[in-house]
Amino acid sequence: MQIIFNFILKMSYIEFDKTELVNIPFSKKKEIVRCSRTGAFASTTLLGLNTRKYHGLFILPQENVDGERHVLVSTLNESIIIDDMEFHLGMHQYKGGIFDPKGNKYLQKFNADIIPVYHFRVGHFNFTKEILFSDTEERLIIKYTILDDFESASFQFQPLLAFRQIHQLTHKNDQANTGYEEVQNGVKYCLYDKYTPIYLQSSEAIDYQHAPDWFYNIEYDEEIKRGYDGHEDLLKLGRINVPVKSKELYFTIGTSPIDPKEIANIFNSTLDGHRSRNSYLNCLKNAAEQFIIERNGKTQIIAGYPWFGRWGRDTFIAVPGLTLSVVNKPTVCKTIIDDMLSEMKDGLFPNIGSGDQAAYNSVDAPLWFFRALQQYASYTRTEKKIWKEYGPVMQSILNAYKNGSLYNIRMLDNGLIYAGNEHVALTWMDAVVNGVPVTPRTGCAVEINALWYNAIQFSLEMARLAKDHAFVEAWEPLAKTFPDTFKATFWSKEIGYLADYVNGDYKNFQVRPNMMIAVSLPYTPISEKIKQLVLKKTCEELLTEKGIRTLSPNDPDYKGHYQGNQAERDAAYHQGCCWPWLLAPFTDGMLSVYGQNAVSVLEKIFYNFDNCMKDYGISTICEITDGDPPYKPNGCFSQAWSVAALLYLKWKIDTAKK
Repeated sequence: MQIIFNFILKMSYIEFDKTELVNIPFSKKKEIVRCSRTGAFASTTLLGLNTRKYHGLFILPQENVDGERHVLVSTLNESIIIDDMEFHLGMHQYKGGIFDPKGNKYLQKFNADIIPVYHFRVGHFNFTKEILFSDTEERLIIKYTILDDFESASFQFQPLLAFRQIHQLTHKNDQANTGYEEVQNGVKYCLYDKYTPIYLQSSEAIDYQHAPDWFYNIEYDEEIKRGYDGHEDLLKLGRINVPVKSKELYFTIGTSPIDPKEIANIFNSTLDGHRSRNSYLNCLKNAAEQFIIERNGKTQIIAGYPWFGRWGRDTFIAVPGLTLSVVNKPTVCKTIIDDMLSEMKDGLFPNIGSGDQAAYNSVDAPLWFFRALQQYASYTRTEKKIWKEYGPVMQSILNAYKNGSLYNIRMLDNGLIYAGNEHVALTWMDAVVNGVPVTPRTGCAVEINALWYNAIQFSLEMARLAKDHAFVEAWEPLAKTFPDTFKATFWSKEIGYLADYVNGDYKNFQVRPNMMIAVSLPYTPISEKIKQLVLKKTCEELLTEKGIRTLSPNDPDYKGHYQGNQAERDAAYHQGCCWPWLLAPFTDGMLSVYGQNAVSVLEKIFYNFDNCMKDYGISTICEITDGDPPYKPNGCFSQAWSVAALLYLKWKIDTAKK
């Protein structure tokens, strides 16, 4: 009994054993990401087997190329040589589903108490491999710890290089620079002009053999399943041999050279600052930190790993959960909001991109800005300061919507916000197939107008505190008449819930979660009775154990599974898929209507995601799941607003209990 008890004590919250790790179909479905706060990251599967073009060991933005993130190093292709016997630790899939080598057979255990740790056993020889990204620079460090005595041992690395954008693939070419430069205990590579060179160094002296060669037809089966090209060639420039002279060996990839004596110090000091992932809640907190990066003087939120960059809408929706809630980092929240303000144009925020590449096709991002600012003000109790600092920006957005902005965004004579046309999708349901929006929602969308009313009322509240009588006199009449207009436009007593959008005489009454957002806001244009009926409909047809569906299963347009090529997946994206992020407004709505009586329901929802920590994205939450049971996870394996929603949910539960 004591032996069993000791074994239980040693179990990690995130842990996989040998039987799971040797099961390739099982393990290659589990993905991990490690990040630097600079925007660099590493992403792969539990096995170190790359199954996506977005997987790689060293991925970072390339400002001199296109500003996008690029895979520089795909994998190190490691081997260990013990007493003259070589054992290949890496794993690749080649065209036709051929695996070579199969280094997973040496894995004994994987755990992630703080950072990913692989436990290997080769014969009677045991060692561990730990992977860590520096918080403050673009540097990956791998630590190998030898657990047994040995006569002679060395590690051999054959770095496979890509030097290409994450959305693309590379193939054999004559343009690649196959040269190298020696640096202390390592080498420097740079395949193409304008790219950041990389430095591969060891804590011990190396023996380098330069022998350029291409590895052909590396296969990424997840890309093939998604309807994309899934084969590429990777370039190996040489072999880095590192004799093991002590129990510990460090290997690093960075964008600048380093004194080899400092590698261990950087590893240990960075590790000391990391939070343990020994519980569900700590995993969420750890995941939240990975989305927040500081680059080019700005603090930003990455929308999702491994393929999303910064999105304006996602930023404002996610920032309260990622920085306030149980995380308690209001200063970071304010910095993120302020940095987004510098890119506002015509009352709008970038949906995607930045600078000359920014696209402003989001009608809701500015309205979610008001909601985020509202939550920040309440959290920090700084309402009396808000109008002085943010009043001009708030007024400029309101006036832009009132007078008209890009993409036919404008206020109608009755005070409602109209947006879009048949060629664009401006709300969060923005999937487009063959140039045609799947859910165009052109006209007056229910959540847009609810958010608009909340923005006006919040602005009036802040203006009254600042005694800005001119603003109050100008906007108060609209605020007073708006609820009646909203009800007359969206409510149907016969149907019993709100229309999703209205365009002229047409009213769309598909059961979607957007009406639920109207229930969630502090200032809502609907009555308590309507709020109850909307939540009832949401619970009956949209709520699942893994999020909220985008369309009722009773609808003929409903698609319960997210699969197939891009067109097929986009057709299902907002036509039935479950989205965890919607649980944040659902939480606010439930607590608004039912108060303490909602807590037990919300707690059950929160803990339903505990088992997700080992399911798809390790210690994080995915973007979407199927709308049908068993709610298979899909999309980005780590999504900012999904993680934010659960942290927000936990915060609201704890607050309600107090």
